[in-house]
Formats: sequence, C-alpha cells, structure tokens
Amino acid sequence: MPQNFIAADRDQAYLMPPSLRDWLPPEHLVWTVLEAVGEMDLSAFYGDYRADGHGRPAYEPSMMVALHLYAYARGNCSSRGIERECQEDIADRVIAANLVPDHSTIAEFRRRHEAALAQLFVEVLSLCRKAGLVRVGAIAIDGTKIRANASRDQNRSYESIVAEIMDEHERIDRDEDERHGDARGDELPQRFRSRESRRAALAEAKRQLEAEREHHPEPERDHDLELDTERLAHGGQGRRGWLREGRHQLDERREREARPIARSRSERLRESKRRLEEELAVEVAANDAYEAHHTQAVRSDGRRFAPPRPYQPPTTPEGRVNLSDPDSRVMRTKGQPTVQGYNAQVAVTEDQIIVAAEIATESPDFGHLAPAVNAAVRDLDSAGVSERTDTVLADAGYWHKRQMESIVSAGTQVLIPPDSDLRENTRPGWSGGLYAFMRRVLATEHGQEIYRKRKTTVEPVIGQIKHNRRVDQFRRRGRSAVRAEWRLVAATHNLLKLHSHCTAASST
Repeated sequence: MPQNFIAADRDQAYLMPPSLRDWLPPEHLVWTVLEAVGEMDLSAFYGDYRADGHGRPAYEPSMMVALHLYAYARGNCSSRGIERECQEDIADRVIAANLVPDHSTIAEFRRRHEAALAQLFVEVLSLCRKAGLVRVGAIAIDGTKIRANASRDQNRSYESIVAEIMDEHERIDRDEDERHGDARGDELPQRFRSRESRRAALAEAKRQLEAEREHHPEPERDHDLELDTERLAHGGQGRRGWLREGRHQLDERREREARPIARSRSERLRESKRRLEEELAVEVAANDAYEAHHTQAVRSDGRRFAPPRPYQPPTTPEGRVNLSDPDSRVMRTKGQPTVQGYNAQVAVTEDQIIVAAEIATESPDFGHLAPAVNAAVRDLDSAGVSERTDTVLADAGYWHKRQMESIVSAGTQVLIPPDSDLRENTRPGWSGGLYAFMRRVLATEHGQEIYRKRKTTVEPVIGQIKHNRRVDQFRRRGRSAVRAEWRLVAATHNLLKLHSHCTAASST
C-alpha cells in the first residue's frame, strides 16, 4: 500500500475566483486594522492630493495608512520590508488588495505625510477611548534610549567639520579648473541663451519650488535667539545653572523649528557647523546675562553679591555633532554601552495604554517630567478624554522640584522617589520640604503600593515595544521625522491592545 500524504499541487487552479476575505480568520489583526482605519479622520492625507483627478494616480491613502499600521504593529518598520511583505505575506496582500507599492513609494508616503502619520496616535487613542480602554487615574512616565539611523563614528568636532569643508572647497576648485580651463565657468549653456528658453526654464523651476513648498513648508527660523532671562534666573543657581537653562531654551527652539535632515553631505556639514557656532553663542549670551544679573542682584540682608569670577569662553565651539543625523546625541544607557540615538518618552495608564509619546535629545530624564505630563493632557484632550489624571508616577531620574510643584499646583499628585533604590540615607545637604515629604510617603505601605504600579504599566510597555516587536532603532533621521515614527509605534501598541480587547469581547 503506498504512503498516504495530502497532495501539495502548486499547479492546481482555482475553480472560482478567490475572495480575499476568505484568506484569513475573522479574528485576525488585519480586520481590526482595516476597521480602525475606516473609523479614522484621514482628511489630512487626502487633502494633500489634487482634487481635479489630473496627474499620475496615487495609491489610496487609507490603504497606505492601514499598511503602515499593520507593518509597525508587527515590528516591520522598513520600507523595503513592507514591499517584500506585500509580495509574500497574505495579510499584507489583503490590506493592499494584491497591489505591491515599491519601497520608494512607501518611503515617500512617510516623508510627505509625516505630520499626519504622527497624528494617527491621537486617532487610535480616540478609538481606545470609545472602547472603554482609557482610564487615566494614574499614569506612569518613563524614557528609553533608541538608536538613531546614524553611526557614532560620524560624530565630528568643530575643527574636523571646518577642515572637511575647506577640503571640499579645494576639491571643487580643482574640478572647476579641469572642467573649464581659462573660462569663468558661469557662462550660460547654449540652450539658455535665448530669451524664450530662459523664461520657460525659470517658469518650470518656479512651479517645482512652489509645489515643494506646498507639501513641505519651511518653518520660520529665528537666527538670533533671545534668551528668557526670567527663566534663566529660575533655571538654577550659579553660572552653570544659567548656561544649562540657555542650552535648554536653544533646544526648545530647535524642536519648534525642526526641519528634515539634508541629503547632501556638504549641506549637513554646514548645518553642523552652524549648530556648534549657535551653541557657543548661546553659552556666551547666557553667561553675559548671568554676570549682568549677578552684579545687580541684592542679598536678603541688602548687601550686593561679590563680582562673579572671570569667565573666558572657548575660542572655538566645543562638543560634537553627528553628520548623519545632527539631531541625535550620544546617549548613556543602563548597563550597556552608549548609543547614538534619542530618548523616547512615554506616559502609560494602568491598562498599559500609551497616552503620550514624545522625543527628547538629552540623555538624562531630568527636565522631561512636565513636558511628558503636558503632552499627555494635550493628546487626551484631542482624543476626547475628559477624565483628568490624579497621580503621576516616575523614577528618580525625573526628580525636578520646580516641575513637580507646578504639576501639584494644577491638581495632580506626583510620586517620585528623590533617591535611587541604592540610597538608604538622605542626601548630604538635602533635608525638609518636598524631599523629606516624598521619602515619608514612599516609606508607607500605601505609597509603595501606588508606586509599584510603574513596574506593571510603563516598564512592560517599553519591553513589548523594544524586545517583542524589535523596535530598537529608528529608520528615519531628524527630530521631526523620528517623533512621527515614535508616535506611530505608540499608536500601533494601542492598536494591539484594542485588538486584544475586541477579540476577547467577541469570544465571550
């Protein structure tokens, strides 16, 4: 008797045309993604295309959005990986209706709709609210370092950048000498020497520039940063505190004016040189403000302060800038080597729903408490969540007395240990006030019970994203692009929670 196997006949034709909806079970993630996209407001995507129907047809934005949500939910953040899955994976073929967008089209969709993709986080959060998944009594905040699309070997000092720019100038001069000889090299090409040809070329160039500005308007840039002296005075005691606050104000401006990273290395060299010069100028301005304030300030007993110590700024900018992604920084990580990356911040509810996802370029979490809380309030309002947070939890790295007091004054409790887990005694010179109060609260059983929620809320969420879904490196470059990518990652985390909720509800 011959062996008995189920035949795998790859030449078998379908008797009837197959239906895509028969390819996957009804509880598959794809159906949740498609239904969620159908409930979203995608007007920001559609409004970016011509309404008259002229031009080359584009892929349906709703399909491209669903394709990105499903891919990111499965940890596939590569445009080439998404293209490959559209050819090989049944679920992606269902989403794309057997269409196969190439990786260049997928990458351009991300670039073109960067802001709209970031806003999907609020759209998914709104769907979670409608499903009853958003309870914001207590939220936990934490940050994690994620590698940038850049190598640490591309970090350059000011002297190195200037030397490379000078080498580039010399190379250009040599190339022009070889190409043009004794000619100037700026003579008009033959095709532009008639008036009609010049007018036609200028009209076409103008049309292309206007189209580019329409899709990617360039933010206004304030080249001369005026420091807020009141914030400088409250930023910390001594010259060091003033300089730190000055750098913080510069970083805030860069966040507001974030622009795409230039593709040309020569442009990135000049941008990196400008950044380092700008940082030195801000340091000098902050020091001048400190010395002017110090000479005019009066002690509580009416006496004036002694003159500040002389300060000699460096003759050339210090520090380094990464030429691949100037917005990224060398980040310290717990128990691991440093990475070139970003500090990805999240705020998470007790049900592990992310209610805020932002990007920071400073390695320490110090100073990011209030921005994370404000981002959570903003996104919850945008998602239609009227419930207010009553408690904010964070680790000792977020201890920032002024920010904590500001949050408490707004009606939200803050629970942050003032010391690391390794410290049993109080810090030298620290006593009373908020420091002593927080140590007393965390010494109680009730305080410890509330604070332990961090370990079952925000920490597992970061683990799920980085390890289960393998999101350990950003694909795009620049603060604005990385923020959009991080918010898309957070949106798909919430979408997976929504899918689990819907699947569990349908099975009962």
